[in-house]
Order: sequence, then C-alpha cells, then structure tokens
Amino acid sequence: MNIGERLPAFCLPDQTGTKKSFKDLAGKNGLILYVYPKDNTSGCAKEAEEFNSLLDAFKKKSIGVVGISKDSVKSHQNFAEKYDLGFPLLTDTDLKLLKAIGAFGEKKMYGKPVMGTIRSTFVFNSKGEAVKIYANVKAAGHAENVLSDLDNKNKLTCKRNG
Repeated sequence: MNIGERLPAFCLPDQTGTKKSFKDLAGKNGLILYVYPKDNTSGCAKEAEEFNSLLDAFKKKSIGVVGISKDSVKSHQNFAEKYDLGFPLLTDTDLKLLKAIGAFGEKKMYGKPVMGTIRSTFVFNSKGEAVKIYANVKAAGHAENVLSDLDNKNKLTCKRNG
C-alpha cells in the first residue's frame, strides 16, 4: 500500500464476532489501522495499552482506532478484556487484508528471514485513502508519535515513515 491508495474493502469480525467495515470503524476524519503480530505478547500489549490510553485524544480528532492481527476472535476477546481495550480488534485469519496492505510478508526475526505479520500503522482519511504509513514500527511510544503527527497536519502528507 502506498500514500493515496484506497484501503481495500473488507468485512472482518472484531473481538465480539461482529463483522465490521471501514464505514463502521472510521470517524468523521478517518481511521487509524494498526497492525500487530500477536495477542498477549509484551510488545503488542504495550502498543494496545498506549493506543487505549490515547483513545480520547483520537476521538477528539474524530479519528477511529482499530487494531488488526491474524489471531482468532476468541484470542482477541481475551486480549481486549485483559487490557480493557476501548476499540475494536479485527481478525484476519486468512491474511487477505494484511497481505493486501503489505503488512504480512518477509521480515527479520532474530536476524533470520521469516514470513509473518509486519508491525505497521496506516492512517486513512474519511475516503479511505492512505495519508500516512508507518512501516516496521517499534511498539513503545508509537501511538504517541501517531497522535503527534495528527497534531501537525503537514506531516500527514509525508511518504512512508519508519
């Protein structure tokens, strides 16, 4: 996925099993879709907690927040309950959306190439067009970086950001 491209249409279940689309999740000004590798791992928990702690700030900007991974609905349900998450977690067990947006593929793990989920965040405007892409992000502090970039609207026209 590149800046300006539209998010492919999707209808995926969240942690309650309710199928959601872009229209269901986006705020008036768009959607933050953050991709994470696995429920209940330290980095993914940290990232979820940080997005959750800033949820009110994102809501004030009329931007929806949603996490997505290949984990099951049940796994997401347990993860969301354990960390009292106030936003949806989508499950993409067939990897269709994750592959379409370039968030599943070859990555390095302990220096070796493996296939897996690439921790990434995509910011979409209200039309579903990518306005900011963060690839291969570090979990700690990432949600704050996204919020900071939203505060500086000029940064939202940037190309990919690591």
